[in-house]
Amino acid sequence: MLVGSVSWTSGLLVPSVRSMNETRIVDLRTQMGWTQERLADESGVTVRTVQRLEAGNEGSLDTLSRVAEAFGVPVRDLFITVPTDDYGRSVTALDERASRQQERRGRVEEGFRALYYGVGVLFTIAVVVAVAIDVVPNVAIFLIPAYWVAGWLLSMFLFLVVLSPRLDRAYPLSHAATDEATSR
Repeated sequence: MLVGSVSWTSGLLVPSVRSMNETRIVDLRTQMGWTQERLADESGVTVRTVQRLEAGNEGSLDTLSRVAEAFGVPVRDLFITVPTDDYGRSVTALDERASRQQERRGRVEEGFRALYYGVGVLFTIAVVVAVAIDVVPNVAIFLIPAYWVAGWLLSMFLFLVVLSPRLDRAYPLSHAATDEATSR
């Protein structure tokens, strides 16, 4: 049986789920061959939080979402059964919301990458044409690799320092594509 409460988190009322079946997280963790420390690292929560969840203590839907994401399963799969009461609907709604946020974040990140490549292609074409018609000296051809290297460094800086924190605030249930690549 699920017993819940409502807590104030980041300006939102978020239901907490209590007494979930603790063996389901343990089962998923052992199936993956992970320790509690590894699950904590993969999900971005503390080891103590993992221990509390496995013991059946309360966990916010945000925490459960992080753990489910680390396992690569929907939040509802952390439970043996999800009742159709308010908490069951909340868990299902959280899965859907996280999926929508990840999709939106992915589109913004892809747009940022497309901008870098688009400007690079245009710059490369412009330099090649300018060199070909003798508008600039032949040494200008070295601007092409300089753009790609410096542009990549600048775009990574802008992505990590400016764009990613804004996306984290706008889509709190999502993660950066670079997070996914570095955590595997």
